[in-house]
Amino acid sequence: MRGGRVKTWKRRWFLFDMDHRRLAYYTDHDERKLKGVIYFQAIEEVYYDHLRTSSSPRPSLTFCVKTYERLFFLVALSPEAMRIWMDVIVTATDEHSRY
Repeated sequence: MRGGRVKTWKRRWFLFDMDHRRLAYYTDHDERKLKGVIYFQAIEEVYYDHLRTSSSPRPSLTFCVKTYERLFFLVALSPEAMRIWMDVIVTATDEHSRY
């Protein structure tokens, strides 16, 4: 994930948290150090970074999660992982907007 204020790339571990309707992200893989959350209700769009606007270290695996306040650039481990994450986030966002 690329940082908010300082535009450097940082490794984060994401957890899809349906109970709290959010994506939680951590600074460690043991999920002990919560860094932040992205609530489904705040997500406007999820899309592939086809314009390569992020200067990502792995452009073909980069996708964007746009919220009302911030644009998150995420890099997946594989094309399959990227498609799954994007589908799951879009589905959760759509489900949330129905209520």
